[in-house]
Amino acid sequence: MNAIVTVIGKDQVGITAAVCSLLAQQNINILDINQTILRDYFTMVMLVDMSGCQQDIGQISDLLAKAGQERALSIRIQREDIFNAMHRV
Repeated sequence: MNAIVTVIGKDQVGITAAVCSLLAQQNINILDINQTILRDYFTMVMLVDMSGCQQDIGQISDLLAKAGQERALSIRIQREDIFNAMHRV
């Protein structure tokens, strides 16, 4: 299953490394990544493959949310099909 990970918050050293490391620890593969800094705000969107992950998306969501709280970031994950349905024009 593919999912979309979003990261938003004040720019700081190590955001990309921390999120990528957490995903790698859960055997989640990054398929595509886009990030930018808007003034002092960091934004990143990732398409990830969760097929090798042993945790369900709810557990991964909790892990990412906790990691985000520790860095004052919003880190969220959604299944790709739900993300697409929500953003259909």
